[in-house]
Amino acid sequence: MPAKDTYHDAVKNALIKDGWTITADPYTIKYEELQLFADLLAERVVEAQRDGEQIIVEIKSFLSRSQMRDFESALGQYIVYRTLLKYILPGSKIYLAIGQDIYQSFFAQKAIKLVVEENNILLVVVNLNKEEIVQWIS
Repeated sequence: MPAKDTYHDAVKNALIKDGWTITADPYTIKYEELQLFADLLAERVVEAQRDGEQIIVEIKSFLSRSQMRDFESALGQYIVYRTLLKYILPGSKIYLAIGQDIYQSFFAQKAIKLVVEENNILLVVVNLNKEEIVQWIS
């Protein structure tokens, strides 16, 4: 099982504050011979729906010397997870959780925005100090 990301607990606490229930930490993605681990599976019951809503959250810190290399790795992982989840957990959404600082500095670049939009990457932006969700980007 992989090690938890540096900001794992801050993101988890932010989701809980936002009304989500963490139902798996980590969430095992098993398809055929592959077994992968997304950081969190969360659920929220919406009054209008009996079944509620499920999301998978993959947390990334972007702390290495190359934010672009971190981004390339996160993008690939996100696409692999999203593809498999389409078959094993249909109807769920996968979000890439990032800190507010990296969102404002790195993800604000036009080229990065273009890649995020073209690949339909869903983001959840978290204030890591306050452990609060700042923005959901779909």
